[in-house]
Amino acid sequence: MPSPLKRLNALVQDAFEASGHDRRHGQVVPSARPDLCQFQCNGAMPAAKGKGTPPRAVAEGVAALLRASGAFASVEVAGPGFINLVCSDPWLGERAREALTEGRLGVPVSEDGPVLLDFGGPNVAKPLHVGHLRSAIIGDCLQRLHRFLLDDRGPGWRGRGRVVSDIHLGDWGTQMGMLIEAVREAQPALPYFDPAFSGPYPGTSPVELSDLEAMYPAMSARCKDDPAAAERARAATRELQSGRAGYRALWRHFVDVSIAAIRSDFAVLGVSWDLWLGESDSQASIPDMLRDLESRGVSAVSEGATVIHLGPAGEGDGPPPLLLVKSDGGYLYGTTDLATLRQRASQGFARILYVADRRQSLHFSQVLAGAAKAGYLRASGRDVRAEHVAFGTVNGKDGKPYKTREGGVMRLGALLSEALDKAQDRLNSGGMAVDLGVEERARVARQVAVAAVKFADLANPRTSDYVFDLEKFMLFEGRTGPYLLYAAVRMKSILRKAEERGFRPGRLGDPAPQERDLFLRLLSLPEALERASEGSAPNLLCDWAYDLSGAFSTFYQGTNILREVDAHRRGHWLALTQATLRALELVLGLLGLEIPERM
Repeated sequence: MPSPLKRLNALVQDAFEASGHDRRHGQVVPSARPDLCQFQCNGAMPAAKGKGTPPRAVAEGVAALLRASGAFASVEVAGPGFINLVCSDPWLGERAREALTEGRLGVPVSEDGPVLLDFGGPNVAKPLHVGHLRSAIIGDCLQRLHRFLLDDRGPGWRGRGRVVSDIHLGDWGTQMGMLIEAVREAQPALPYFDPAFSGPYPGTSPVELSDLEAMYPAMSARCKDDPAAAERARAATRELQSGRAGYRALWRHFVDVSIAAIRSDFAVLGVSWDLWLGESDSQASIPDMLRDLESRGVSAVSEGATVIHLGPAGEGDGPPPLLLVKSDGGYLYGTTDLATLRQRASQGFARILYVADRRQSLHFSQVLAGAAKAGYLRASGRDVRAEHVAFGTVNGKDGKPYKTREGGVMRLGALLSEALDKAQDRLNSGGMAVDLGVEERARVARQVAVAAVKFADLANPRTSDYVFDLEKFMLFEGRTGPYLLYAAVRMKSILRKAEERGFRPGRLGDPAPQERDLFLRLLSLPEALERASEGSAPNLLCDWAYDLSGAFSTFYQGTNILREVDAHRRGHWLALTQATLRALELVLGLLGLEIPERM
């Protein structure tokens, strides 16, 4: 079912064509001046070029046909040929009854898939901190959005899902060698370090995550000052990557205890992944990739290293070369990421999104350019759209990256705990949720805390930095997550009270003057989701949800739904409230916000 805006486009395009002009000039957009009209078309000017006809005359001819269509309350020509459109209330009502009473609220199923989202990217043995917040929140929102647009009802992967998310753990490299060496020094008698041990190795990890978190920075600092320690760590890394059984078993413990903690921390935010793959999972494919690149002349040797020159005329132009193999034979992040991208493209993904800090822009530009030059972005006869979805940093009020009061890096768990405390304080000071039981009140506080943090992050254009200010984020008025939760809870309350009185939603009628803006907001949902998907822009969803809540508030203030004695009018208003709640629930769900039943 085409969206209302697409229906308008078809009407206006037909009118341009019937007037003897190219139908592509009949593009309709929401009006930049809603006080003058609802929609506008500016195609008369380009349509008149080269024809010797004044643009206004072209617009008048098109307008005459549109007036006869019955879809518009008014069609006016302004200025040199702008066509201003106001839809008729019956036309809006019919479109609303088509869209808002079906399961997807008029949003068509997209064919732009399957989609792979790479986000999160924490490192093994390192605690999650505030720097991991944005990738997880933005990436999760985008996976929810794509799942809805692609109508992905499968379990994710396993050959059925059309949207797949991968956390892409940092689980390889010299860091792992450092940890192996640190454990060896602390517990040298463990069987992992005995070359003669034939197994089986212990099933329980000899270290906890807290041990690893302490060991890594200490060993990293030692390696900077002690060349012998650094060489032992590099040797351990080489043996791990060469497949030494004891080191692989110990490394597996590192990964497992880290994943358990990562799952727990991100579960508080309601974020999860289909795949828990890491850099290590691409290692086996790297030698074959390097042979392929060399055999086709895509890679070259430069000063003993293997690179892909990315400029159009060799080394002198374009971005720096993508370094694949160091002169000592070691691989780099670029090697791993290129091999991973090659694998993903070969699996049939049409779109691959890397949700990562904008400070990694050069890295991703090199990897994506290298993949394009290697031909890896064309698979199964079609182009693969691979993109870096870059985002800015989370800052404190001083404009610098957000830290603890003591000046250290803020851990994610501590940040979320602070948000929960603030949410509980806000509920107490506002006299909210006072009639709820202890468990439900705690659940509401968690929902408010998560909504505040997520919405504050997603509401900003993702490439911008933003200031983390819990006092501001927790407000129940203004453009905040708690305000939108409260708006949805109020709609639930209206419908619940109506049901208690025996009132039921009726047939959705045509909009009255005070309802037109709410109808138009609801009918704009398909385009809002489409634009957010195309631009990987969750802030557009935030804008839409906030504007919808504002439109409903204006409508609600002009009515008295539960006291209305006219059953037909009351049923219409309840149907409109129900449709608004469904739309708001959908979009808040895509943002990852959970709505309480009452507050």
